[in-house]
Amino acid sequence: MTTLRSTALEAAMSQPHTVPPFAVISGAQVQHALRDREQQIVDLIEATYRLHAAGESVNPPSYFLRFPDRPSSRIIALPASIGGQVRVDGLKWISSFPGNVEAGIPRASAVLILNDHDTGYPFACLESSIISATRTAASAALAADHLTRSRQRPTRIGFFGTGLIARYIHTFLTAVGWTFEETGVHDLSPDSAAGFRGYLRHTPAAGHITVHDSPEELIRSSDLVVLATVAGEPHISDLAWFGHNPLVLHVSLRDLAPEIILASANIVDDVDHCLKAGTSPHLAEQLTGNRGFLTGTLADVMSARVTPPTGRPLVFSPFGLGVLDLAVGKYVYDETARSGRLHVIEDFFHDLRRHG
Repeated sequence: MTTLRSTALEAAMSQPHTVPPFAVISGAQVQHALRDREQQIVDLIEATYRLHAAGESVNPPSYFLRFPDRPSSRIIALPASIGGQVRVDGLKWISSFPGNVEAGIPRASAVLILNDHDTGYPFACLESSIISATRTAASAALAADHLTRSRQRPTRIGFFGTGLIARYIHTFLTAVGWTFEETGVHDLSPDSAAGFRGYLRHTPAAGHITVHDSPEELIRSSDLVVLATVAGEPHISDLAWFGHNPLVLHVSLRDLAPEIILASANIVDDVDHCLKAGTSPHLAEQLTGNRGFLTGTLADVMSARVTPPTGRPLVFSPFGLGVLDLAVGKYVYDETARSGRLHVIEDFFHDLRRHG
């Protein structure tokens, strides 16, 4: 089996390595490349999860930069590498400063660096808050589809947390065919809840919209619950709220008390990544000393190795893998290059002669 793989490798090694041009892609360009491509991005995220499950990726633990003088804030580094046909390495550098919301600017900001597979040279820097929100929403929509194939598809959705991520998740769900008879909204900020309600009123698939005064009202009245808060520790602890066995997209990862996790069927995107950094599943592991409460991964469900049970709440907790950012970022880069709108920084890499 000196085969095609070794032949392709020899051919690649015989090609001279050159320094790639370096481009900067703005948020406006990112948004333009992704606009109205929701189904394509969901398909891309599914393909990336399958590559990751097949061992065709490298996704080390994220590194959290925390600040003693700003304990609620953090900046996270997510290095990753994708093989297959994508063949790109890189790093997402994303900050979360909750205090920004009070100042009227988004909580999160990010850049994504793409590195050339053969030379290691960075070849692009992309604004990445949109990429991050897009891959999060596409992952949620993909999970909602696969996790409801063995149960009745929800028609009542509730959003706890009404920021950018909630809007992107709703956009992706409706773009890939979801419609809702009822949409519930709850946020600790009445202004944020009202703003999200205003957004929903201009969408065709929201159905009847209700702003709930309490998380209990929201959860009890929803068959699909989206948790998209900035909570740093569990604040939902009453299992009775989940007595109707909803599907919970636990995007913010730290909302649910470990007792709720232990009473539910649990699907994660990556076991080792999700059970770290004080997430609700991590707290459940610390409480029990094992990982027996996990039902499987989303890749297990997609490949039919796992069928989630229907007699319990079903919780999807996605840590958010760097390989997903890379896949979406490379898609954006390719689309921008194809359109002829790539903004290349001339002479970004300058002193390239080894001995001058």
